[in-house]
Amino acid sequence: MLNAKKIEEIAKQVTESIPPGLKSMANELEDKAKTVLQSKLSQLDVVTREEFDVQTQVLIKTRVKIAELEAKLAALEEKIAAS
Repeated sequence: MLNAKKIEEIAKQVTESIPPGLKSMANELEDKAKTVLQSKLSQLDVVTREEFDVQTQVLIKTRVKIAELEAKLAALEEKIAAS
């Protein structure tokens, strides 16, 4: 779902922005930042790129099928109207 490497990078950036005097707490802060990020990101209603692409293809196929069915329905309605 979420790229763990990206979360690691963000946590590391937060840690690197800490002044040198506080570096002793950096590892603890990095772990906590990772935990908080993972927790908050997991609460988001997101899908993977793969899931998005699959659903896009399903939608395209569905739209094509609907267009075909609309054309058939229009033809049938014309036939009925002509009778």
